[in-house]
Amino acid sequence: MKPNVLKIHPKDNVLVALKNLSKGESVQYENETFVLADDIAAKHKFFVNDMKAGDEVIMYGVLVGKAQHDIPAGGLMTTQNVKHAAEPFAYRPYHYKWQAPDVSKFRNRTFNGYHRSDGRVGTANYWLFIPTVFCENRNLDVIREALHNELGYAVTDKYKQKTHQLIELYKKGEDITSADLSPSSSERAEVRLFKNVDGIKFLNHQGGCGGTRQDAAILSKLLAAYADHPNVAGVTVLSLGCQNLQVKDFQNDLNQRNPNFDKPLYIFEQQQSQSEEQLITEAIRKTFLGLIEANKLERKPASLDKMVVGVKCGGSDGFSGISANPAVGYFSDMMVALGGKVLLAEFPELCGAEQNLIDRTKDEAAAKKFIHLMTAYSEAATKVGSGFHMNPSPGNIKDGLITDAIKSAGAARKGGTSPVEDVLDYTEPAVKPGLNLVCTPGNDVEATTGKAASGATLILFTTGLGTPTGNPVCPTIKVATNSSLAKRMSDIIDIDCGPIVEGDKTIEQMGEEILEYCIKAASGEVIPKAVQLNQDDFIPWKRGVSL
Repeated sequence: MKPNVLKIHPKDNVLVALKNLSKGESVQYENETFVLADDIAAKHKFFVNDMKAGDEVIMYGVLVGKAQHDIPAGGLMTTQNVKHAAEPFAYRPYHYKWQAPDVSKFRNRTFNGYHRSDGRVGTANYWLFIPTVFCENRNLDVIREALHNELGYAVTDKYKQKTHQLIELYKKGEDITSADLSPSSSERAEVRLFKNVDGIKFLNHQGGCGGTRQDAAILSKLLAAYADHPNVAGVTVLSLGCQNLQVKDFQNDLNQRNPNFDKPLYIFEQQQSQSEEQLITEAIRKTFLGLIEANKLERKPASLDKMVVGVKCGGSDGFSGISANPAVGYFSDMMVALGGKVLLAEFPELCGAEQNLIDRTKDEAAAKKFIHLMTAYSEAATKVGSGFHMNPSPGNIKDGLITDAIKSAGAARKGGTSPVEDVLDYTEPAVKPGLNLVCTPGNDVEATTGKAASGATLILFTTGLGTPTGNPVCPTIKVATNSSLAKRMSDIIDIDCGPIVEGDKTIEQMGEEILEYCIKAASGEVIPKAVQLNQDDFIPWKRGVSL
């Protein structure tokens, strides 16, 4: 008989319900019987012993909260009876020992990627449009409409066709309430002109002028990181001319990041052009010539150590920390054992997991950098009347993530158990193989935007509630924590980790399946749903308080 509850760590004083349980029901776990004092919904937790006000709540083997009043054994954990708490952290000499997983069957595997002149290998081949200031967003929209439709990259045609059907029905005076708007057999799929160019991407943003000079400086480094990304074949830049973020600043940051940058880079400044039409026409003409050259590059085999994978969670639920996140964590350990890079970010969602990560950090300077970044970030949030404890969203809480420390302890499992090789501030590139910590907010899009800036060529995005987030240059793979979500939102989910909860697969088995999927995605053999739907979300972080 499959278990209906789970204790994640031997030290825990709570159990997780794997299915809906009723008040008064007797639940057995490891030769102990617990009588439930409340209804316990799946994904939520109940206490294994009586709790007094001030008692510590332990989950994942760490402090995640404190009881606010007396709670009986079998009682439901809620936001009313438990508040966030986490252990303090500090650097200490610690000799961390890691047992790498057996990766012998993957040792000689390869993926087919796009090889760049500096030795990096992309998992995709994109052309990138960058505005130095928000004033150019409209021009980018005009160019997107022209190029996407004509070159075969549009995904909105089916909705245009549905709208056209509604118009025709309306003109005929027919009922549109329940009209069949399914595609007709005569509709044809778009055919790409450039087979080896996976897409044309546009980094619309709201920065580049106004705000502070620091905002413009950070944005410049971010845009330079995207231009230099191994998944990018060439870049077209549109500038107004008078904005805070000057073209020369962008070029300086690009040269500092990669002195040997040799991709096509076409720059157009509107205030130096004859007209808007002339600016857009020349940008399209020059880009088209660049696309012809980019199309000449073909995928070739590369060893798995060339992969750089960002791991992210969003729309998390009470199963995130026991299914999808640990499965991705096992994948991360395999990736590290194979010589690849793994990027773990979302610093507000590492609250409570800091000491473990510090103890795993190989270099003292890197460990102290992590402490500085976490402390400064937390203090900034506190100064504006917020704090990491306010990170969980209403959706998180509703599905069992009662405190930030609970959410963080589960979120940190995406990084596996390997040593931390390096700690990176926002936009800093990952250069060391192994697990890297990247300072970003927990916000889904700000975090994925930052991971790509640090060099992620794939992103594994776990979700329990479902989210349509993607990234313009980094294929984003959605991993569901439960099978119900995977079935209900099959249009956005790529991998289902529900079998872990159901007891049909182990974390290790799912981790290996995730690696197999990543190899195929990196080779262009499967296209993640977020890529198919052009979910190209891009939000620069201004280094303000964003949880």
